[in-house]
Amino acid sequence: MTTLLALLAGCGAGPRSSDDSTAARPDSAAEGQKAPDPDLGATDTGVAARSIVYTGTMGVRVDDVDGAAAQAVTLVTTAGGFVGADRRSGGAVTDEAMLELRVPAARFTALIDQLAALGDQLNRDVKTEDVTEETVDLAARIETQRVRVASGRKLLAGVTDRTEWLAMEREVAQRESDLAALEAKQRRLADLVALSTITVTFFRAAPPTAEETDPGFTDALTGSLDVLAQSGRILLLVVGALLPWLFVIALPVAALLLIRRRRRRRPGGGGSGPAAGGSAPTPPPAPAPVRTGGATQP
Repeated sequence: MTTLLALLAGCGAGPRSSDDSTAARPDSAAEGQKAPDPDLGATDTGVAARSIVYTGTMGVRVDDVDGAAAQAVTLVTTAGGFVGADRRSGGAVTDEAMLELRVPAARFTALIDQLAALGDQLNRDVKTEDVTEETVDLAARIETQRVRVASGRKLLAGVTDRTEWLAMEREVAQRESDLAALEAKQRRLADLVALSTITVTFFRAAPPTAEETDPGFTDALTGSLDVLAQSGRILLLVVGALLPWLFVIALPVAALLLIRRRRRRRPGGGGSGPAAGGSAPTPPPAPAPVRTGGATQP
């Protein structure tokens, strides 16, 4: 069993080294034979010579969010792409819609310009990633793993011992699993290269506001009338708040004034006091002294 496993490991290592050297050759060949053409556009260069992943993010302000989203869907389907995600928010009227669009790389630049023309572009962020080396390396690893799987299956077919067969079968299953993972990664990378991703968010435009102008005579008059009206309303509120207190204070004051006025108008009593408006009476003269027996008596 030990000999069989060593043989299996040797079969796996041999093709790997040969494929590693082979992997270096396609890389150098790709660099020497597929040099980018400066006359080609950005998307054409990515498709024809290099493996380029394009991603774009943008925000556009529009009057009708749902209408703009419908136009974006039409544009991407006409270009040969599809909608990967569609998220919208708002009440009765949609205020925001975010669409994830997958479009062929050759139509990336044209489509992103068409989306910007649907309204007022607020922002744009375009990124590129060169995955040429990763693509070539992944292809070489897949080829090596296929050789390892084939050699494992060939050895498994000649095993007669059950214990050795089980060990060999587990090794072959692991190699097949690794191969499937590499192939899935290759498909995912190829999808990103072939179809670029554009994430566009449509925002509903705010209602238009009046333009600010220098104030004139009419504006000054209108403002003054507004201030006067506000002052009148405030005065009425103050009077309304003080009115109950005015009645409470006015009644005692009015009663006091009435009492004082009546006292001033009342005439004087019968001889006990001075007449109203007259002077005080003159006292009677004192009696003359009487002389009696040479003495004077009062």
